[in-house]
Amino acid sequence: MNSLAIDKGRFPPTLWRAFEKTGLEPPAILRTAGLPVTAHLDTRVTFTTEQMFAIWKAVESLADDPSLALSLIASANQTGYQPAFIAALYASDFRDAIHRIERFKRMGACEHFRMVEQDNEYTIIKEWPHAREPEPATSIDLSFAFLMELGRQGTRQHLTPIRIEYDRVADRNEALERYFGCPIIFAASRNAITFKRSDLAIPFPGYSPEFLALITPNLASAFAEIEAESSTCERVKVILKRALASGRPEVSVIARELGMSERTLQRRITDEATTFRTLLTEARRELGQQMLSDPDIDVSEVAYMLGYQDTTSFYRAFKDWEGISPGEWRALNVIEPTRHH
Repeated sequence: MNSLAIDKGRFPPTLWRAFEKTGLEPPAILRTAGLPVTAHLDTRVTFTTEQMFAIWKAVESLADDPSLALSLIASANQTGYQPAFIAALYASDFRDAIHRIERFKRMGACEHFRMVEQDNEYTIIKEWPHAREPEPATSIDLSFAFLMELGRQGTRQHLTPIRIEYDRVADRNEALERYFGCPIIFAASRNAITFKRSDLAIPFPGYSPEFLALITPNLASAFAEIEAESSTCERVKVILKRALASGRPEVSVIARELGMSERTLQRRITDEATTFRTLLTEARRELGQQMLSDPDIDVSEVAYMLGYQDTTSFYRAFKDWEGISPGEWRALNVIEPTRHH
């Protein structure tokens, strides 16, 4: 099955760390995006295109910085790059590196790059097959900046593109112009970065076929779909935790997310000696404890994010699970940060 038929992908842990480095706390981002505030803690959690865009829109509203992508790039130099980026630095040349990045994107991301070669130009077009709205600006800027860093670090030369095209309408961004060193065209028909074809053939001095042979199979495995990583029940709970805030998730919705029929999902859950209702309760209980562990999250917000209509219903359910109220559980399990006056 083509992975592009499935609208789900992971948000890199390195990016969450970069957000923190720039002063953006992941729980605040996720809360603003209307997603579970602990989603960043589970590397197996996947997001749809709509959810990823919600995260980026939340980032933009919290940061209010049109050049945020450049700060994130600077932070990545300290917090670390994605494994696929590191592997691509050991490619034979810039073209090989770009194609390696694209292959890994097709394994574990909602978006992809489409390459077009014409005359002396090599254009990389960023596309989201499942998008229903324009990609947030910072997400596009960061993708192109990472490609730029890949070219510059890999070749050890200060490469500059021929041009960059954005489909968004915006004023000039001098910081981006200085970074990329090329004209930036706004209100274009696509989001694209164009290099000289000759730049794609520049060798990477760090080329290491031995390292690539070692890391590529492991990296491909790491990008495998969540079906290969955990039991059906674990995968169901991951999706349930993500979907709870929108109400009581139906079996049919979860089955569709996992790319299987409702009957197949029910059979696999039964094979693992449990029920969908039990998994829903476990997902709520686990996520509730995770959220209550953050003293900054109000109990009423926890109730909402778990899909309860009111706080009273949550209190009743939580007491059935733990034998004590949410407030009592928090008092016993959470150490409040010391506040200095």
